[in-house]
Amino acid sequence: MTGAILAGALVGLGLYALVRALFPARPGLAARMAALDAARRRDLEDAQAGTVRPEGRFGGMRARLGRELVAFCESRGWKMRSVRADLAITERSLEAFLATKFLLPAAALLFIPIVAGYFALLGFGSSVQVPVWICVLFAALFFFFPDMQLRQEAQARRQDFRHVVGAFLDLVSMNLAGGRGVPEALMSASNVGDGPAMRRIRDALGNARLTGRTPWQALGGLGDDLDIAELRDLAGALALVSDDGAQIRRSLSARAASMRSRELSELEGKAGERSQSMLVAQLFLCAGFLVFLAYPALMRVLAS
Repeated sequence: MTGAILAGALVGLGLYALVRALFPARPGLAARMAALDAARRRDLEDAQAGTVRPEGRFGGMRARLGRELVAFCESRGWKMRSVRADLAITERSLEAFLATKFLLPAAALLFIPIVAGYFALLGFGSSVQVPVWICVLFAALFFFFPDMQLRQEAQARRQDFRHVVGAFLDLVSMNLAGGRGVPEALMSASNVGDGPAMRRIRDALGNARLTGRTPWQALGGLGDDLDIAELRDLAGALALVSDDGAQIRRSLSARAASMRSRELSELEGKAGERSQSMLVAQLFLCAGFLVFLAYPALMRVLAS
């Protein structure tokens, strides 16, 4: 009964996917304009970053599949702001991410006949229910695996970016103390480092100068794109006190000190967690050693 229900569900899902593929929903004018703007923005970002599209048959199929999935999501109005922010901070494309999320579960489902044949060789019968459920479970795990990996990498990148922002605030404060204006101090401070975070800040400030935007608007936009609250707070503070150089200098110094203190507290917390984990591992090791010592005596007592 369960196999018949599962087979009917798979057939129904296949028919639904076939109908949706043959007769796709027509996106509205706003969705089409948004898709055109997103495609132009991706082309501009690739041209600025010098990104090379993957070559070869598999790379071309993967890129084409990614573009189709991105167009599908944009036509449905799915923004995926958190995913886009994580991809932006890790400098990865949305097309490759969506293609990976689709291909990994599909590859897991393709192993159903292989797992069924392996179970038959082991003598567990010719039923396909257990292999199907095993492959479906792995497909679900593979579907969420890119999200977990992306979130972990983005968290590490944001931590490094916050550290760079703290150093950037100190550099801006020193430039303001030297008599420079706010735009000149921001640009001069961004030219000090060559890391990825400082390069993103420098590019944002340079683009703001070309497009006629204020530097704090550019920093706020970068904070929104990368989901970094420190940049948004910095943009708000600069917009409020942009005319008072002494007040900006004191505010930036206080923000830099606060960021360093918070970073130090986080590092101390992580060190404490690792110390606790090492203590638990030592306790397990001692318990295993005691069991190893007591096992022969216990067996001798039970045997007698």
